[in-house]
Amino acid sequence: MTETLQAHIEAAFADRQLLEEPAHARAVHEVIAKLDAGELRVATQQAPGAWTTHAWIKQAVLLYFAVTKMVETEAGPLGFHDKLPIKKQLAAAGVRVVPPGAIRYGAFVARGAIVMPAYVNIGAHVGAGTMVDTWATVGSCAQIGEGCHLSGGVGIGGVLEPPGAQPVIIEDGCFIGSRAIVVEGVLIEHEAVVGAGVTLTASTPILDVTGSEPVELRGRVPARSVVIPGMRPKRFPAGEYLTPCALIIGQRKPSTDKKTSLNAALRDFNVPV
Repeated sequence: MTETLQAHIEAAFADRQLLEEPAHARAVHEVIAKLDAGELRVATQQAPGAWTTHAWIKQAVLLYFAVTKMVETEAGPLGFHDKLPIKKQLAAAGVRVVPPGAIRYGAFVARGAIVMPAYVNIGAHVGAGTMVDTWATVGSCAQIGEGCHLSGGVGIGGVLEPPGAQPVIIEDGCFIGSRAIVVEGVLIEHEAVVGAGVTLTASTPILDVTGSEPVELRGRVPARSVVIPGMRPKRFPAGEYLTPCALIIGQRKPSTDKKTSLNAALRDFNVPV
């Protein structure tokens, strides 16, 4: 069944005129419904730190905007005009959403998760027991694991094009500090702690400074790492200036795992949350 859906989606993505045929349009709607129910995911995990992105599912998300029409809706005094409805049946799903938080249709949020006045976009997957705190955003197709905490104002970037590009992935048990930004397919491996104000893009230097010499990474934060904002000098024609980086300053301590708040993991290293 999945193979048939994939074939229809890939054919329609190559030739949009096929969307006029019922079988191809129906396939698009079915894929989005399965994303909404958690039966399909844009990216799946093979092992810790190893993920596969399914480009054809992202193609279906892009095609969904072509097969839907703009509709006016209301939620109390608020009016909307959009192609995608808001996710329904939250009580049956066991998901708490605090007004005016919103989960867009086509996103999956697992039982026990909490969405404060925040936003979860189409194609995203949020694991059980995760907190999406006030004004945090989970972009299209982002994958958020179980038992995570996205603090207030966190920006998790979305990605739809190119379809084969890896989405932002936050594995299980991670803590992302206030106003941190994670975009461009960065992978945060399980139980990592990202401090307040850290910006991680595909090109951000991530420097492990726990040894005698710095070790530079890009696009990935290793499991259980504690990360804070940093600066390093870079020479330009007009002189030398400080440019942003991220610093891995240690590993989460076993004692932190037993504490209610992962803020303690940062305080262990005397850095701000």
